[in-house]
Amino acid sequence: MSHQIQADEFTGRTALVTGGGSGIGRAVAQRWAAGGGHVTVLGRREEALRETVGLIEAAGGRADAVTCDVRDAAAVDAAVDQVADRHGRLDVLVNNAAGNFVVPAEDLSPGGWKAVVDIVLNGTFHCTHAAARHMLPAGRGAVLNVIAGYAWHGHPGTVHSAAAKAGVLAMTRTLAVEWGGRGVRLNCIAPGPTETDGASAALWPTEAARARVMGSVPAARFTTPEEVAESAAFLVSDRAAYVTGDVLVVDGGQWLGKAIYTTGQDDR
Repeated sequence: MSHQIQADEFTGRTALVTGGGSGIGRAVAQRWAAGGGHVTVLGRREEALRETVGLIEAAGGRADAVTCDVRDAAAVDAAVDQVADRHGRLDVLVNNAAGNFVVPAEDLSPGGWKAVVDIVLNGTFHCTHAAARHMLPAGRGAVLNVIAGYAWHGHPGTVHSAAAKAGVLAMTRTLAVEWGGRGVRLNCIAPGPTETDGASAALWPTEAARARVMGSVPAARFTTPEEVAESAAFLVSDRAAYVTGDVLVVDGGQWLGKAIYTTGQDDR
């Protein structure tokens, strides 16, 4: 689906995107830059971050990168301060960094639980807390947290990730209330099955698994990082200036479920 991007929509503004080295994070960073804004991508893999920056610059955008582990609160504070100081402002934070793997709950180790919760829940808080130290005094800012539909409907094999993302949703709504009168908005986006290398390897590693996932989506297709990025761009833009504490689900209707009963049309 094509969309006419307003080339100056984000001009003069700075965004920080965590997990910006690939997939949805990279697409969100590219979309922000395409709208005229400067973007900093943050993550642990320096080479992947440099690749994102290169793609953005090749398209005429402005970007830089900072290497940081979102689980390290002190390192996050330093990285966010660096971004804000370098550009004189921080307008948008997109918390996209995540870790996930499918495992039966009884086989999940304490280390596996901690790793995912540390990245998804604690990491999101660290980055949000650090960004707020710049956004709140300025009286403006938007935070967008990437979660998943199973944060509220549950899904076998995702107890660690679902619990962490449910925590992010609760945090988002709590801070939306706490900071709403101070000019800072917080929302979530919940992508469905998305065509990325990471998702394919972790969530549908075989053709049979891929077919099962596809069969759960009423729209009968996977989404793309670019489609998710377009929805993200709306939520962090002035077009959504009165939207806070909400979740935009971008999953082709997957979380609504497929019909158990039939109208007969499926049997033809």
